[in-house]
Amino acid sequence: MRILLDECLPQELADELAGHEVSTVQQEGWSGIENGELLRRASGKFGAFLTVDKHLQRTQDLPPDLALVTIKARSNRIQTLRPLVPELLKALESARPGTFVRVGV
Repeated sequence: MRILLDECLPQELADELAGHEVSTVQQEGWSGIENGELLRRASGKFGAFLTVDKHLQRTQDLPPDLALVTIKARSNRIQTLRPLVPELLKALESARPGTFVRVGV
């Protein structure tokens, strides 16, 4: 699956998502773009958008071809996110376009 990491997530997380093609908002040149526009740009290019922004699900319309995966963690540091990678990979495996999935505590 092609995955887009929100700019609030560390780029090192991409290395943890084996078996997926991962790009970051920064790599796409989309830094600073508002959430709605970011989701529109990701539509058709990515299968999932990963973020820690817990409000995104309630404030944005999700394109029908994109899954939104929200990671709930104490911080967005890679040391905090690494233990969630197995759960995250499982969620990505079952995520369907147009759906919201939450990972973490």
